[in-house]
Amino acid sequence: MPAMTTYESILVFKPVLSDAEVAEFVKKSQEAVVQDGGAVDTHEIWGRRKLTHPIGKNHEALYAYIRFKAAPGLLKRLERDWALAENVLRHMTSRAVERKPRPEKVKAPKPLPSGRRSPDVRQEAPTA
Repeated sequence: MPAMTTYESILVFKPVLSDAEVAEFVKKSQEAVVQDGGAVDTHEIWGRRKLTHPIGKNHEALYAYIRFKAAPGLLKRLERDWALAENVLRHMTSRAVERKPRPEKVKAPKPLPSGRRSPDVRQEAPTA
């Protein structure tokens, strides 16, 4: 069995589609992943958003996010299917990176040179 890699994909759909049609397309993509021996970790339909730059004559689009584990061969096939799909304006897939949280470093206060006062300590003016 080939090594499985975790991928994240974002799909941008034409605005003429309904949310149900986008969900159906995402479901078909998930089924393709599972049939090939992969696994879908999560998916989200982000909904309709305005585009910063028009794609063709489209000024808004529907977005979907899928995170899945699959072999590289399946990824090529999925991206080909997405590129040929009429309703997909753009798609982007990247390898997901698992990041471990770094422990926060606690800095010890620096010692002041001898004879100097801390900037927090204010000297009172003498009263006459």
